Amino acid sequence: MSKVVTIEKISEYEGKEIVLKGWLLRKRSSGKIHFLQLRDGTGFIQGVVVKSEVGEELFKLCKGLTQESAIEVTGTVQKDERAPSGFEITVNNVSIISLAKEGFPISKKDHGTDFLMEHRHLWMRSPKQNAILRIRDEINLAIRIFFHERGFTLTEPPIITASSCEGTTDLFEVEYFGEKAYLSQTGQLYAEATAMALGKVYTFGPTFRAEKSKTRKHLTEFWMIEPEMAFVQFEENLKIQEEMVEYIIQKVIDNRQMELKILGRNIDELKKIKGTFPRIKYIDTIKLLQDNGFDFKWGDDFGAPQETFIAEQYDKPVFITHFPKEMKAFYMQPDPDDPKVILGADLIAPEGYGEIIGGSERIHDLDLLLERMKEEKLEEELYEWYVDLRKYGSVPHSGFGLGLERTVAWICGIDHIRQTIPFARTLNRLYP
Repeated sequence: MSKVVTIEKISEYEGKEIVLKGWLLRKRSSGKIHFLQLRDGTGFIQGVVVKSEVGEELFKLCKGLTQESAIEVTGTVQKDERAPSGFEITVNNVSIISLAKEGFPISKKDHGTDFLMEHRHLWMRSPKQNAILRIRDEINLAIRIFFHERGFTLTEPPIITASSCEGTTDLFEVEYFGEKAYLSQTGQLYAEATAMALGKVYTFGPTFRAEKSKTRKHLTEFWMIEPEMAFVQFEENLKIQEEMVEYIIQKVIDNRQMELKILGRNIDELKKIKGTFPRIKYIDTIKLLQDNGFDFKWGDDFGAPQETFIAEQYDKPVFITHFPKEMKAFYMQPDPDDPKVILGADLIAPEGYGEIIGGSERIHDLDLLLERMKEEKLEEELYEWYVDLRKYGSVPHSGFGLGLERTVAWICGIDHIRQTIPFARTLNRLYP
């Protein structure tokens, strides 16, 4: 009896008869041969049906197959250097599991983005969208392994919170048994609490921002990876970020060559992402930008043009450090040598992909934290539990947040963040 195998393992079965269960991506015929483009969720491969070898009945059955029909194919694996996978299947039997309706909405013709997003549940079956989601999975796994191997504990912060973590008004409000609550914009404050219990932790989950932004870099629901580390200060925090990004890139290059090829990604650009990343202080970006025609002054935030220009000066991600404290969250540690700036940094990805990480050393002094909260006009009672962390065994500590979708967009080399998640939530999209 032939063994059921997956396309990603097909190279192990050259010359052998196998069974493949999957879907018909598309079909073309050439006289007495059908070429079946097959997918099974792990990859794509061509099945060749020769009329003289399979007989009239089976050949006729294949002719009637519709796009996205679920089928079981039996055949022999043959090497084919022209094929993307390096192999094809010489088919000797096909059985129908489910015959798809005629008129699959996504055809070979070009479709607009709105149409494709309306049919996201079907669009993700296509090779490029499939490749993106498989690379996302690889990045997801790499992150978890990276932290696990370094002694971090995964912890889960609440999604429903009583207050903003960053003092912003860009929150989704929900009714919570008669009280006002919010969908969390970050798990960081809770991660700080678990770090004081477990030493090194990270959270990995969905976060929500009610920003009315339509840029290619923003979603209203996205996933964040947020490590927090007791007894870690600014410099070590940056080093861990460098190591993590390099680790992720290397795992994708090692394990997702086929998917990167499908996307047309320039792997040579990714191979440069090693070692120490360059750094530039915020105050130095002002001169750099002004000298190159940008209207930019102290206290201004970076837009896409400024971030892209700064990134273009380097061939690796670049840390922008020492932002004005007024620009950043209340919990970020001021620089002892220059208290008007914080010991924090944003990591800007190359090729115009913008900020992928934001992090800092955290304030560990109780009086300083209370002072910053007062400056930001935060209600102390809402943060009483957070203040307790400075009352009972406070230590220097640091952390950062990596945006998963922006990282996926950069590594895949795609032009819009909405393709990096199975079902995107944007300002104007809540369906499907």
